[in-house]
Amino acid sequence: MSQTRFRDAYDVIVVGGGNAGLVAALSARHIANSVLLVERAPEWRRGGNSRHTRDIRYAHAAGEPYTNGEEYSTEELLDDLLKVGGGGNREMADIVVDGSCNVAKFMTDHGVRWQDPLTGTLHLGRTNRFFLGGGKALVNTYYQTALDMGIEIAYETGVVDVKLDGRMARGVVIEDNGARREIRAGAVVLTAGGFEANLEWLRRYWGDAVDNYVIRGTPYNDGTVLAAMLERGAATAGDPKGFHAVALDARSPKFDGGIATRLDSVPFGVAVNKFGKRFYDEGEDFWPKRYAIWGRYIAEQEDQIAYSIIDSKAIDHFLASLYPPFEAQSVAELAQMMGLDTAAVVGTVEEFNAAIVPGGTFSPGILDDCRTSGLTPAKSHWAIPIADPPFYGYALRPGITFTYMGLAVDTCTRVRMEDGSVLENLFAAGEIMSGNILQYGYLAGFGLTIGTVFGEIAGTQAGRFAAHA
Repeated sequence: MSQTRFRDAYDVIVVGGGNAGLVAALSARHIANSVLLVERAPEWRRGGNSRHTRDIRYAHAAGEPYTNGEEYSTEELLDDLLKVGGGGNREMADIVVDGSCNVAKFMTDHGVRWQDPLTGTLHLGRTNRFFLGGGKALVNTYYQTALDMGIEIAYETGVVDVKLDGRMARGVVIEDNGARREIRAGAVVLTAGGFEANLEWLRRYWGDAVDNYVIRGTPYNDGTVLAAMLERGAATAGDPKGFHAVALDARSPKFDGGIATRLDSVPFGVAVNKFGKRFYDEGEDFWPKRYAIWGRYIAEQEDQIAYSIIDSKAIDHFLASLYPPFEAQSVAELAQMMGLDTAAVVGTVEEFNAAIVPGGTFSPGILDDCRTSGLTPAKSHWAIPIADPPFYGYALRPGITFTYMGLAVDTCTRVRMEDGSVLENLFAAGEIMSGNILQYGYLAGFGLTIGTVFGEIAGTQAGRFAAHA
C-alpha cells in the first residue's frame, strides 16, 4: 500500500501481521468501523513466524473432532505448561489455558479448516489440532477473511514508534517508501514479535555464540517496536536470555528455514557435544514437551554444536529430515565423517549401551521402561542399544524461534509501564508479550494458543475502547 492511500486516522491500528495480529484485527473489526493492519514484510512473506506453524494446543472435552477423541482438560494443560517452565504469571497462565477452550471455534468461524489427527511419535493427536495446509494456509485464510471484512492492510510498512500522551496512545509512526508519517488511532494493538532476528541484541546476553545460532523464523522480528516501547518506559516481562529454541540441522539457512529444518531424532539415540560426550537426558519426556529445551542446551555447548547419533532401528521413528543424515557402517566411521574424536564417540556409545537396563520393552508411543542405570546423565526412556548398522548422524545447531522478554501487560492485555501505570488504549498480544506466560520451556503448538487467546482479547478490548471513545 502506498503512503497516499493511508487515512489520517483509524479506530484501531494493529502492528504486526502474524497470527496474533490477524486475530486481533479480526476481533477488533467485529466492533470497530475502521481497522488498519500494518505488516512490515512484503505480501509474499507475510505472517511472521506463523507461516511456519501447523497446529494449536487447546483444552477440550472428549469427543472433540480433529483429535483422537480423548479429553485434554484445562487442568492437564495447565499442569503441562507448569512442568515445562511456563506460567510465569499464574493469572495470565490461567487466562490462556481457560481461553484455549474457545480457539478452535474462533478459528473455524474465521475460515480455518482442519485435518484429521496425526498419529505416531509426535504424541499430539490428543492435545493439538492441525490446520489443513499448515501455517501458510492459516495466514492466507485470515488475510482473505480480513479483506472480506473490510480491514485495510499495509505491507512493507514498518512501525518505528508509538505516540503516547500520558496514559493514552494517540497513534503510530510508520515508515513507508523511506518516509515517516504519523497515523492517529483510537486504540493500538502491538503484535510485532520479539527480537530474535536482531543478532546484536542477542549478543548483549550471549556474546559471540550468536554467530552460531540459526533463526528459524522471520528475519523481520528485530524488536524495533519493542525497543521503541522500552525507550518510552514500558515494563518488561520474561527473561532477556530466554528463548524458544530447538535442535535444527546445522545445514539450515541462517533465517526463515522454518519447521522443516527441525530434527526429531534426539529421543531415539544419543546426543553428544563436539568432544563426543553426552550432556543431557535424551529421553526425559515426550518430545513435544522437551524439544524446545534442546536449542538452549546446544547453545550452552562449546561452539554451539551437538550431534545426534542413532542406528537403523531408530531411523523410522521420527519425521524424515530435510537434509540426509551422515551414514556409516560403524560408529567409528560415523564419528570420523562428522569430524569428531573417534575414540571419544565410540567410548560414549559403548558406555551408553552397557548402561541400558535389560528387559525393557521399547515403545515410542509411551513413556516406556527402556532406561539406563548408573549413567550420568541418565536416559529415562527409549534407551535401546546403538548397535545395528547402518549408523546415522546429524550435526545440530540451536534454532531460535522467538525470544521471551517482551512487554508486561495486565489481564486485559494493556501495556504496563515501569512507573506502575497502565496505558488505557495500548494493547499487546503474541510473542511480544509471551514472557508474561513463558519462562524457559515450551509446549508444542502453544505459541499459537497464546497469540490466539490474547489476540482476541486485545482486539476486542481495542475495538471497544475505540467504539466508546
